[in-house]
Amino acid sequence: MSRRKDLERFQRAKAQNPNYAGFRGLKTQPEKPADVLETVVCTICNRKRNVAVSGLPDDRSSFVCLSCQDDQEAAVVASNE
Repeated sequence: MSRRKDLERFQRAKAQNPNYAGFRGLKTQPEKPADVLETVVCTICNRKRNVAVSGLPDDRSSFVCLSCQDDQEAAVVASNE
């Protein structure tokens, strides 16, 4: 549809129902706010990672990223076999 037809359709719907909030409805905001991210350097691979503040350890210098954690767990499993 063209922009003009969309605008005309919106104006008709608004004229028929003054409480019409548009096709997105009344709730256009996301239900839960996005997590606040912080950039931290992994102590093993020295890569910068954006991590949610709620998931960070108190001591930022001891942070290990998920990739390195998975590698460590795989090494432990392999050494146990």
